[in-house]
Amino acid sequence: MKVTLEDLSRLVAESDFIRPFGFLVQSCAPGECTLRVPYVASLERPGGVVNGIVIMGVADVAMWLAIQTLRGPAEQWVTSDMKTAFLRGARETDVTCIARVLKLGKRTAYGTAECRAANGGLLAHHVVTYAFVPPRS
Repeated sequence: MKVTLEDLSRLVAESDFIRPFGFLVQSCAPGECTLRVPYVASLERPGGVVNGIVIMGVADVAMWLAIQTLRGPAEQWVTSDMKTAFLRGARETDVTCIARVLKLGKRTAYGTAECRAANGGLLAHHVVTYAFVPPRS
């Protein structure tokens, strides 16, 4: 099953739970997805730093989409574990995140994601595990 950039972009646009972030799908390949969060001041925390919710959220969604490039949109996958190392604060910059699936099993997926500022500086590194949600019977 081939999932295209347009498929993922449509899914992001139609997903109410992530709409406030304004995520944009930049690219995808089998087991990989790149998302961008355009800078808007409303996503800053006091002190002028892009808040951690945005950075963790873009990594989480990028991994969700990366899994879909391998398994398709019909399957439901949810985050079961996420470890984030914040390495630098983001100030007045778009944030780009590349997620890569490292291992995909029948019930779990494991991968990494890196979030970077527009200048390429590494902001955060994430290790993400997802779990397959079987269909209701």
